[in-house]
Amino acid sequence: MKKVIFLVDMNAFYISCEMTRNKELRGVPAAVAGDPKKRTGIILAANYEARAYGVKTAMVLQDALRLCPNMKLVPPDHNFYEQKSREVMEILSSYTPVLQQNSIDEAWLDMTGCEGLFGKPVEAARSIMNNIRNELGLWCSIGISENKFLAKMASELKKPLGITELWREDIQQKLWPLQIEFMHGIGKQTSKKLRAMGINTIGELARFNQKTLFKVFGKTGIDMYARANRIDDSCVQVRDDNDIKSIGRSVTLPEDVTSIEKAKIVLMKLADEVGMTARRHDKKGRTVQITLKYTDFKTITRQKTVPATYLTKEIYSAGVDLLEKNWNQRKPVRLIGISISGFDEKIEFEQMTIMDLLNMKSSGYISEKTSLNTANNNLDNNTFNEKTGNEFGNEFINDKEITGREDTHLGLSEKEERAKEERLEKVLDELREKHGYSKVTRAIFIKESS
Repeated sequence: MKKVIFLVDMNAFYISCEMTRNKELRGVPAAVAGDPKKRTGIILAANYEARAYGVKTAMVLQDALRLCPNMKLVPPDHNFYEQKSREVMEILSSYTPVLQQNSIDEAWLDMTGCEGLFGKPVEAARSIMNNIRNELGLWCSIGISENKFLAKMASELKKPLGITELWREDIQQKLWPLQIEFMHGIGKQTSKKLRAMGINTIGELARFNQKTLFKVFGKTGIDMYARANRIDDSCVQVRDDNDIKSIGRSVTLPEDVTSIEKAKIVLMKLADEVGMTARRHDKKGRTVQITLKYTDFKTITRQKTVPATYLTKEIYSAGVDLLEKNWNQRKPVRLIGISISGFDEKIEFEQMTIMDLLNMKSSGYISEKTSLNTANNNLDNNTFNEKTGNEFGNEFINDKEITGREDTHLGLSEKEERAKEERLEKVLDELREKHGYSKVTRAIFIKESS
């Protein structure tokens, strides 16, 4: 039986997500950018109206605005995009259990043998596309072929809302004439080397001498040659929580940072996202690592071992310790990242309900100041709170108020206190899932460096 592989690629994903909740962005040039208020940073995603002016992903915002002065800009909301990504993957998994998510906005599907259920490949692809558009308001392109590489290449041939088949009998006509830069897996530096060797198209790569490619590129050269000749034996790999080796977040800053206090604010937001993701997958990590990339593009990573945790404040605390030990104010930072790894095999977790949360409040475990009615709060998500030094929005939830651990131990053992704290974090995560990440936000005080 001939393999049938789909690559579903969401079109202009970040800005498309924003357009589902903001009608003013539809039909006009718009983009998700680093810092629209300061008009600094880079373009993270542009819609097709903006692309018509020459605006591209990773373009410096000021350059993009020179091309398209009236372009509407919105700040990134990665948690919202991740939620939309999960909704997309849920739809895709209803078509086949053999699904491999490749990134936040694309996935491979093994549709082999599904013709009896969903019709011919093009019919199945059209059904997927329509379901995603009707249920989520998002657009996608779908590549169809016999292997992952060709499906990926096919998905790039027609955007947006494109369905493209690329079978082995099509490669000479559809694949080989394409410029070498278009080939999946070949970056700028590799394409420069290939062009210097006289290889300008995928077809020229397919006909080039393998031994020479191996001498210049090693095994990568052989892999490139094989893919150019439509050979890719890799399988669609179904992944589950056991396959997760690390959970991390990083951000390219809208402007270079030399202040460690500003860096801590960024690190807090990233640690919050890492903790929430780790709890979703019930993954407690023993290694916390930070990443700093400087303006000269040099990168350092530093890590430390901690007791197994998925609590936000413990991930953040370890990250801050590493940050303080390795910060150099004479070296401006352009990217900050934090991750956890070294996961425990299994986590015992007792489900906590909203009633448990209210009982904890009535018993004094949660301060009266803590409000859970955050869904109707419409404060600006970029409001800067001078008291906490954190740029968060909406309802501010102080961990010290929630846990009460600073003032009282409530007669609980340390293990029991920790278990309650973990369950409470899970409840807050559920509220965020229901009402939106920006509607329930913690306000952890960033301590000044000693």
